[in-house]
Amino acid sequence: MNGGIASVVFGLGCLVAVLGIVIAVIAWRRSQRKPSSPPVAKGTDPFHTKDEDALRGDPRTLKAGDIVEIRGTSWAVRGSLRLSEGSWGWTEHLIDDAAGNQAWLSVEEDPDLEVVLWHEVADVTVGPGPKNVDIDGRSYRSDESGTARFTSSGTTGLDPAGTVRYHDYEAKDGALLSFESYGDAGTWEAARGESLVRAEFRIYPQAQ
Repeated sequence: MNGGIASVVFGLGCLVAVLGIVIAVIAWRRSQRKPSSPPVAKGTDPFHTKDEDALRGDPRTLKAGDIVEIRGTSWAVRGSLRLSEGSWGWTEHLIDDAAGNQAWLSVEEDPDLEVVLWHEVADVTVGPGPKNVDIDGRSYRSDESGTARFTSSGTTGLDPAGTVRYHDYEAKDGALLSFESYGDAGTWEAARGESLVRAEFRIYPQAQ
């Protein structure tokens, strides 16, 4: 009987030893595993910043006194127009550079953010209305037209509030053309526009 007990004790001892070895091997293997990196969604850039406006400034908040750097040239915001037509709204900012050149910068969400740099076209002999307009060898096709209300702040050369008629055109290569007539002037001003990608401009807000 004593011999049987001794055999059982010996067997249990061997089993405990084996279990100890197994546990030790599992623990060692786990310690060798490298921590896994968080998964990256397919087709996304892990270095892309979600809120790029936090780095380059938010064009939606532009106001007089801010500086906009466009393709290496610094422009100061002199004044702003806030326009609305029904439930649709956008802004246009009068900007100038150190050499005294002036331009307009429009900011619109339709629904994606679109920022366009506009330069006045002088001595235009054509006006809005036709389905197609040709200027300097480029053909523009009618896009949209209407009448909007505006309020002015800062220096814009316009009344504090009023209305503006507009007629926008677009060429096949993406170049833009716009005609605008403010108030009851009856005359049209033309401007060429080029859409800016986010990397082409940076905003420096006026110090508070």
